[in-house]
Amino acid sequence: MKRLRAALPLIALVATGIALFASGAFNNLSPEQLANSHGHLQQTIVHYPWISRLAYVGLLAMVVATGIPASVVITVAGGLLFGILQATALSTVGVLLGSWLLFFATRMALGKERHKAPALVERLRHGYAHHPGNYTLFLRLAPGLPWGGVTVALAWLRCPLKLFSSATALGALVMSVIESAIGTGIREGLARGQHHFDLMAMLFNPYIVLPLVALALLALLPLLFGHLHRPPDPPSS
Repeated sequence: MKRLRAALPLIALVATGIALFASGAFNNLSPEQLANSHGHLQQTIVHYPWISRLAYVGLLAMVVATGIPASVVITVAGGLLFGILQATALSTVGVLLGSWLLFFATRMALGKERHKAPALVERLRHGYAHHPGNYTLFLRLAPGLPWGGVTVALAWLRCPLKLFSSATALGALVMSVIESAIGTGIREGLARGQHHFDLMAMLFNPYIVLPLVALALLALLPLLFGHLHRPPDPPSS
């Protein structure tokens, strides 16, 4: 019963994510839908500037905390509605808050006991044990890794809160800049009278692909640095 109570926050987050995803609440976040409702949303932001920004941060935090695969489109929507600078700041805060929620809920569910780790965590354990700082930074900067999955894995690996927070904030900032730039591009397209957008085509735009490639290379730097500064193995007797 005690373990069940400890797991309730994590169970509640998972259940909320499943319910929200199944409800189709995020079906209206496609670029075309956002373009059609852009004028109305902008009026709402003008009339309720603080409430709209707090609602955006709260929505993104909930999506990240529950593991719903919609954080990218929400951040893109943030760039469309708020511009790249505000969207980057708001998205970074939202992602960090959501990651904290999931991290603490997972840590609470695990307790102080050691449990058998999932396959993903076992694959990460060796690298993390040798270079925790470099490896945590790599996991947060590497594009393509599931954000929620990495958060749960770091909680399972008992990553210190300070290290988790700094690496998560940096990763959220970098990804928010890129995704908000896509939304800002949609915003500029609307200003030119464009109303049809292919998100996949935008993702393969050189202005988006090149930063992603640079990000992937940047993610490898901490591991390379750790490898170069690894102490030599003791000589075998």
